[in-house]
Amino acid sequence: MQAESDAENAAGGGAARANGTPVAPVAPATPVVPAVGAGPGAQAGPDGSGAEAARSRRFPSITRDTARPEGSGRAVPGAVSTPARQWPMLSVLTATAVGLLTTALGHPRVGCLIIGVALIAASVMRRLLPSVGMLAVRSRFTDMITYGLLGVAITLLALVMPKPWLQIPFMEDVVRFTVR
Repeated sequence: MQAESDAENAAGGGAARANGTPVAPVAPATPVVPAVGAGPGAQAGPDGSGAEAARSRRFPSITRDTARPEGSGRAVPGAVSTPARQWPMLSVLTATAVGLLTTALGHPRVGCLIIGVALIAASVMRRLLPSVGMLAVRSRFTDMITYGLLGVAITLLALVMPKPWLQIPFMEDVVRFTVR
């Protein structure tokens, strides 16, 4: 019953509800925007309103969905198999798996170094390659900073583990403070 009276109001047929309460006219859900530079030669949309000519390449002020990150397209054209199209992500995941396996087999320093270098390589690939497939998660800048900082942190911690390969004066205190 309510849906029928709303439909009548939207169509312009009903001025009052069944109980006699007056109803304000319903405005269209999407405002009609006149076409920019709409003149006699402007193209009109399918409804004749000029909406197609008024489309803008700018992002809307209110977004309704998440934009794809830059460089998130396929790393290789579509005729190639899926693993080959995602080679940047697969190379980073493979190196990380090798690092985890090396750590599990009793060589934690080497394993952490491999993982850190894999993340630094991900940062470099994100910077240099125009399309990196699923390695693109956020914007290019954010991905580069995130992968780079995590890679450098893991690499430095691997180098200053007990019996350090690299002597950094403040790192021993940092590791001792965080591990306690």
